[in-house]
Amino acid sequence: SFQARGMRVIGLASRRLPDEAEGGAEALAEELTWLGFVAISDPVRDDVPDAIRACAGAGIGVKIVTGDNRETAREIGRQIGLVGEGDEAEFSLLTGDEFEGLLDRPGARERMLKELKVLSRARPHHKLKLVKALQERGEVVAVTGDGTNDAPALNHANVGLSMGKRGTAVAKEASDIVLLDDSFTSIVNAIMWGRGLYQNIQRFLLFQLTVNVSAMAIVLLGPVIGIELPLTVVQMLWVNLIMDTFAALALATEPPHPEVMSSRPRDPKAFIVTPEMARGIFGYGALFVAAMASMLLFIRGGGVSPRELTVFFCAFVMLQVWNLFNARRLGLNSSAFSGLAENR
Repeated sequence: SFQARGMRVIGLASRRLPDEAEGGAEALAEELTWLGFVAISDPVRDDVPDAIRACAGAGIGVKIVTGDNRETAREIGRQIGLVGEGDEAEFSLLTGDEFEGLLDRPGARERMLKELKVLSRARPHHKLKLVKALQERGEVVAVTGDGTNDAPALNHANVGLSMGKRGTAVAKEASDIVLLDDSFTSIVNAIMWGRGLYQNIQRFLLFQLTVNVSAMAIVLLGPVIGIELPLTVVQMLWVNLIMDTFAALALATEPPHPEVMSSRPRDPKAFIVTPEMARGIFGYGALFVAAMASMLLFIRGGGVSPRELTVFFCAFVMLQVWNLFNARRLGLNSSAFSGLAENR
């Protein structure tokens, strides 16, 4: 009953040994006097259920691997929201020995790896086998741990995360990241910031490539229209050195938006320029070129003066400023002007 409430239970018994005891441990563990038991409670942190829900929304599967028995592990899984009431999946709750037996059954292996949520009575080599099996399916695996026996799994995982407060030196050495506060929520925050940083790189590429595509097309179209240099070399240098530098800084410091946690994990082998970005680069580029070419055709009619070319250059710059605001909302559903106060 204590185990079903998520507590670890240690039974205590004793016997007086003769001066010359014979036989091994099994022989000695007979005719014991029952002394009692100790129920140890290690309560779940308040922030863990919310973190588990955030992981589920982000397409990240969470699995408990523990040495505790099945009942204790099931209750912990229920408290954090990983195991529902009456979880009917055949392979969602397994012991280490059951898991090892299913690994050698090709028909059940794939289904087991997909359904598994709680692995109880697990030994160190079970953790390592689980990591390898998931990686063979093409999964990117992160492992958390604090003990010396977690070191093999931490080392073999794509990302090993050890506990900074209660973790052993061996676990910290084998891991890639040390959690200073031992909090699962910190992992979720790291995922959000990692996704946000990747999106910032994509935003800058969208902005930069759109500028380059439109500028190149305008320079090539100028002589066709009858204007030899619609944008001078100095003007192009000004755009690259001044405008793109500050734009890169602005996009790089864009804080992560909670919306990134509602998207699925990306394929590690996927090209950084997505189809959505490619459509934006060539779509916005074509729009800018059409607008600027129309302006060139208009000013050509009355003779092209330095003043008119300066106005043309300023219009090009203002279009790219608009492009900057547009690029910062890549992958998000909100307005281009929302959240401006969060990015000085």
